[in-house]
Amino acid sequence: MIGILLMLATILVIALLFEDKLRIPSPLSLIALSFIAHFLFQQVPVLTGDAEHFATLVVFLLPILLLSDSLELKLDDLRKHGLSLLYLSVIAVILSVLMALLMSKWLFDGMSLSYAAVIILFAMVLATDPVSVVSIFSKFELPHRLKILAEGESLFNDATALIVFVFVGLYALGGSTLTVGYVVEISFSVVLGSIAVGVVVGFMGLAVLKTTKNRMAELMILVMTGYGAFEVSEHFFLLINLIGGHSHLHLSGILSCIFATITVNHVMTKAIAEDNQQIERDENALKTEAQERNASSGVIGNMLRRIETTIEERDRHLRSKEDVQLLALVANTILFVAMAEMIDLALLWKYRVEIVIMFSATTVIRGVMMALFAWFSNATPRMVDISLRWWGVLTFAGIKGGLSIVMLTMIPESFEYLELFKAIVIGVILLSTFTYSIVLISIIKLNQKKFINEKLTEH
Repeated sequence: MIGILLMLATILVIALLFEDKLRIPSPLSLIALSFIAHFLFQQVPVLTGDAEHFATLVVFLLPILLLSDSLELKLDDLRKHGLSLLYLSVIAVILSVLMALLMSKWLFDGMSLSYAAVIILFAMVLATDPVSVVSIFSKFELPHRLKILAEGESLFNDATALIVFVFVGLYALGGSTLTVGYVVEISFSVVLGSIAVGVVVGFMGLAVLKTTKNRMAELMILVMTGYGAFEVSEHFFLLINLIGGHSHLHLSGILSCIFATITVNHVMTKAIAEDNQQIERDENALKTEAQERNASSGVIGNMLRRIETTIEERDRHLRSKEDVQLLALVANTILFVAMAEMIDLALLWKYRVEIVIMFSATTVIRGVMMALFAWFSNATPRMVDISLRWWGVLTFAGIKGGLSIVMLTMIPESFEYLELFKAIVIGVILLSTFTYSIVLISIIKLNQKKFINEKLTEH
């Protein structure tokens, strides 16, 4: 176990050094270093040996990753860009699946894939990785609106893809008949129910936060809030059954975790803003008092103590967010090391043609969806204008992540194309991580001056 800890710490440190010195995004380095470590030290005990155990690990680590990314989202940004995020994370996913269904005969020539099989396959490869996107964006000066669109889409996209996968794809794969009424009803039930659970748990977390001024306790409460919202949604049917109901309703833990965090972050952000205003008022009052001939040392002392207390409270909130980011970095390192251990290179090589075809198809589909978004957004006064360079960033911000492998484990073992789907999903994750990241960084670097000017002119 000590060897594993040292390996994880070494990989993370080197990845962070590469990010600081060479501006290589940490997810890119983490994957590469994880593969190197795995092949150099194969005798070191593995973290996870197969897709099922890896999926369990992803589910365990997912809330902390969502917590870290959701703390970057502000409620005001969601209000301003809600229509854009609705398109990017919901409508674009649905349109992508429909486009995939139209292309399925050409893409899977010779295979008798059902519509349900096509839906679950594309739902898996449409789920994006917010960690990679946030990591890349953090190293560059970009317009705030562009960051909100890309980072917000990568967060909410996961929830939509999972809903499509479970409640549409797997539902149909099990032999049930899909109807428009069923899809609409289950979608609204899951989305609204998940948001409601997230907000309620978020306010419960805030109530507990008010009981402490200990920074470590505050960190643990933040973590408990995120995990609590996730767990309540994932086992929502148990709560209903406990109070005498009869339901199998399964909500989205991802969506609940995001909204619980947004709720906490909104109140914390307001508190930090109020603290800053209070500090400014006290500093002005202190200057005025100090200039008085008959200045009271007692009054000045009280003001200084109040300023010190306010600063401590503000800094505690900010450090708690930094602590969550550190936990997320460690979780991400564990995730990539585990991914390196479970990848079967022989299997990927066997299905190399199908992987490349699928990767190309998903890239084209995403490019088309972002082009449609640009057209719709530019024609709508309430939405932000999308230039060609913004389109490039949004297209290649669709890096895939570990949630796709969680979905893989939900597919019945009896499914005849399970091996093919495993190879395609893992292959697309690897290709998108390296290819999309390199292209995304190149686009940002080539347009860095324009992006900086856009950021400076934002209101």
